Amino acid sequence: MRFLRTDNDVAALLMRLALGVVFVAHGAQKVLGWWGGYGANATIQGFAKMGLPPLLTILIMAAELGGGLLLIVGFLTRLAALGIGCVMLGAIVLIHAKVGFFMNWGGSQKGEGFEYHLLALGLAIALLIKGGGALSIDGALAGHDVHAAYPASPTM
Repeated sequence: MRFLRTDNDVAALLMRLALGVVFVAHGAQKVLGWWGGYGANATIQGFAKMGLPPLLTILIMAAELGGGLLLIVGFLTRLAALGIGCVMLGAIVLIHAKVGFFMNWGGSQKGEGFEYHLLALGLAIALLIKGGGALSIDGALAGHDVHAAYPASPTM
């Protein structure tokens, strides 16, 4: 149960919700074709053109969509954060580091920099350390009191 252990930390809840929502959206683009995405088949073909094998692309899609959903509900938080963290580290090393640090807001670069990926990686690492925090299934399964005071809450 050590893998599920966490506390009622509200900061961990906020980190997990922010990262989870972002990656559900990105995963849904890749897997389901929602929000301007191309869907699973096109994603697999597009990543193959970048040299990634289909199995790795499927793992990336699972980490993003599945990991995002797991983060939102706080179940297997550390596993989900590990998957997303690995995807972000791979994206930095294989694709975005050569472009530079900054995002391509002005359209003057040949791709996107890695600042977004670094932020997501930082959140994933923090969740690996903290666990799911407040209102997580992990915490309930590990047996902590879900009605205990939240340490980040102001006291009167």
